[in-house]
Amino acid sequence: MSYISQHRMPAFSAGGRPNIGPEQWRLTVDGMVAQEREFDLGGIGAMPQSEVDARLTSVSGFSLRARWQGVLWRDFLAGLELSPGADHATFTSQGGGYTTTVSLKDLDHPRVMLVLGVQDEPLEVDYGGPLRMLVPHLWGYKSAKWLAGITLGDKMLGGFWEDRGYTREGLIEPGVTLDLNSGQRRAIRGGEVTEF
Repeated sequence: MSYISQHRMPAFSAGGRPNIGPEQWRLTVDGMVAQEREFDLGGIGAMPQSEVDARLTSVSGFSLRARWQGVLWRDFLAGLELSPGADHATFTSQGGGYTTTVSLKDLDHPRVMLVLGVQDEPLEVDYGGPLRMLVPHLWGYKSAKWLAGITLGDKMLGGFWEDRGYTREGLIEPGVTLDLNSGQRRAIRGGEVTEF
């Protein structure tokens, strides 16, 4: 049993859970870039790999701290040439049923990552494998699962949850969350959860 499933993190599949093997998986980068790119898992794995200790915090009322492994957004972005005026990225899941947009300002954060693994294990399909985003200072719906596309653009767009009433910015608000690591409900101040 994986670290995430041991801690009983809910496995949401808004927009539909894809059925695609690692060999067929591709990540396309397009929009306001000098050159469109396509990566397979080997290409993502060949990029500089990092690890971050961070929480994924859901607007649904839970939070999990883990060691996430993959490619830091800053390292990924360094390999792209953006067109002038690009200031947002729209993330699309396999099959196109789920999208969410994040400003490049919000993505310029030391723990934003394209995640391949958790706690030294490959990322499970139920939790977004083989590749998902981790944006720990925004609600979890901004951390798109089953990542298949990144489109650089110049505006904030809606998305699966945003078009259903969630905020486009996705800022974590003060309140209470269930810490899945300890099983306790804890107060959070808002923003990235770093206090526990």
